[in-house]
Amino acid sequence: MTDLFLQYWPLLLSLAVAGAAAGLAAGMFGIGGGAVIVPVLFFLFDGMGYGETAMHVAVSTSLATIILTSIRSVMAHNGHGAVDWDIIKSWAPWIVLGALIGMGLSGFLSKRALLGIFGSMGFLLSAQLFFGRPTWRLAEEMPKGATRMGLGTGIGALSALMGIGGGTFGVSLMTLYGRPIHRAVATAAGWGVAIGLPSAIVAVFIGWGHEGLPPFSLGYVNLAAFALISVFTVTMAPVGAKLAHKLDAVVLKRLFAVLLALVAARMLYKALGF
Repeated sequence: MTDLFLQYWPLLLSLAVAGAAAGLAAGMFGIGGGAVIVPVLFFLFDGMGYGETAMHVAVSTSLATIILTSIRSVMAHNGHGAVDWDIIKSWAPWIVLGALIGMGLSGFLSKRALLGIFGSMGFLLSAQLFFGRPTWRLAEEMPKGATRMGLGTGIGALSALMGIGGGTFGVSLMTLYGRPIHRAVATAAGWGVAIGLPSAIVAVFIGWGHEGLPPFSLGYVNLAAFALISVFTVTMAPVGAKLAHKLDAVVLKRLFAVLLALVAARMLYKALGF
């Protein structure tokens, strides 16, 4: 056991730091932590020589960790009375449908395609985090009917392809439709379960028996990374949720946006084969 720890301590430390950062981000910004976890896992597995499957495993494992993070985060926010359960319930079926479509589609996409999707959308998300304002409005009520169906399915599919929680898109959507930022963060955190659970199940099946997977992988979900990261994300998500209700997160959001833009650029660089 000691020899294994000494051999893999840089990997274990990186996973622990990624998990802690993802948990804080999930609690503070409602983003599910995947924007941190996916790049870290990709570069770790790619550096270990599993380049062909690194992105698929990173995305799938990130989605699996988001299940626990999302539950912990939304429960912490619920303690502050900030969660709109009606929005979670009414949007969840379409988000689940989108997640199933997105993860199913990922099985047919190459590593470069997934890197390109993450990098491109990462730039858009970083721009929204940096320039977005809670005062921007499209309407004062959340969409219903066909609009809700389309937006919910799209959010689920894109989130599954990127390995991120629905909060990444959900916070922006809810604030554009009149929800206060703290309520949007709290409610969007709950969408992570609707994305992570069905996506992780599909990832196990589509990756089953695939060659070139990292050790301890169940399909495309790496159990070792899932276990270690989950411990830290679940522990830190409530801390992030408390900070979200105490601090003005504008500066932190913009710093995170810059970091996300740099990561997105690196992912696109890899997607182009450099």
